[in-house]
Amino acid sequence: MAFSHIKEDIKIIKERDPAARSTVEILLAYPGLHAVLFYRLTHALWRNGHPTAARVLSHIARFLTGIEIHPGATIGNRFFIDHGMGVVIGETAIVGDDVTLYQGVTLGGTGKERGKRHPTLGNNIIVGVGAKVLGAITIGDGARIGGGSVVLKDVPPHTTAVGVPARAVAWTDPSSGRTKRQESLPDPTRETLRVLSDRINELEQRLHELETARTEEHIPAN
Repeated sequence: MAFSHIKEDIKIIKERDPAARSTVEILLAYPGLHAVLFYRLTHALWRNGHPTAARVLSHIARFLTGIEIHPGATIGNRFFIDHGMGVVIGETAIVGDDVTLYQGVTLGGTGKERGKRHPTLGNNIIVGVGAKVLGAITIGDGARIGGGSVVLKDVPPHTTAVGVPARAVAWTDPSSGRTKRQESLPDPTRETLRVLSDRINELEQRLHELETARTEEHIPAN
C-alpha cells in the first residue's frame, strides 16, 4: 500500500469534510479512511490468489468500521466514504475516481445472478445517504444520486436521479455548471408523439379535402 495513496486519501477527506480538523484526527477517528485502507490490502490479497485471507480480513474490517467492501470490488482513486456506517459494496462493483458515498449506501445486486451483477460508477459521482444502487447498471460521470433513492436503471452522465424507483430530475452542463430541471429538458417521447399528432391532423385535413372535392364532382350543374 503506497504511502502516497494514504496522503491523497487524507487530503481528499480534508477537502470534502468540513468537520475534519487535523491529520491525526482523520487517521484515528475516520472509519471511512480505515475501510479504504483495509480494502486496498484485501484487494491486493484477492488479486494475488488469496481469497480466503482477503475475505477474513474484510470481515474484520467490517466489524471495526461498520463498512463492508468486498475485496473483489474495483475502486478508483480519491474515494471518500463520509459517515460510512452501513455502506455495502459488492464483489463486482466498479467505482471510478473522485466518488463520494454517504452512510447507508448499498452498491448491490438484485438476486443470485452470476458474473457482473453489481453497479459500475463513473468518475466524480456523489451517492446520498441511504441510497441503493442495484444490479449491473451504469451511473455516468458526474451523476448525483439523491438520499434514500433506489436506482435500478442506468443514470446518464451529469444527471441527478432521486426517488423510489429513481428517475432523472435534473441535468448539469459540465462546461458551464448550470443545472436544468427535468421539466425544461427535451423529452424525445413527447416530441415523437407531437410529430405523430401533427401528421395525423395533416392527413385528416387532406382526406377531408379529397372527400369534399369528390362530393362536388357528383353534384349536377344547374
